Amino acid sequence: MKSGSDPYASPVDVALQLAVERLHSRYVHALDTDQLEAWPDFFTENGRYRITTAENEARGLPLPVLYAEGRAMLNDRIASLRHANIYEPQRYRHMLSAVLVEPESKTTVKSIANFLVVRIMENGEAMLFASGRYVDRIVLPEMRYEERVVICDSRRFDTLLAIPL
Repeated sequence: MKSGSDPYASPVDVALQLAVERLHSRYVHALDTDQLEAWPDFFTENGRYRITTAENEARGLPLPVLYAEGRAMLNDRIASLRHANIYEPQRYRHMLSAVLVEPESKTTVKSIANFLVVRIMENGEAMLFASGRYVDRIVLPEMRYEERVVICDSRRFDTLLAIPL
């Protein structure tokens, strides 16, 4: 590949790379340890969270599987999980890899990371629940998601998509 043809071939700002990886790690650990009330704090006040499929994303189809805009909406999502929704008890275990970081401006950075989510049911059954990639716009220096797009490889979704991915 010729130099200049790969946008991710530029020199890496190691401190920025580690800061983004730490943000992603803190995010998944909060979800995996049932600290769901901390989830909205990973986003800016007007941050957007969207779950879609790779097929819809590739075709530019706007209809997401799940969409929330702003911390108030994210907080409502968690409140409904805790108090209104009825779903079988479960927990997640996230695996992240191949984190790419590309500065967009002095105040934002783009990140793409692959993920796998294993869902563990109360009876101990574990299964691969979701795979895909996160495409994020992160605000600096706060290190909060301005936008997190969860692009799932499969177009099939289990009705137990209760906990954020």
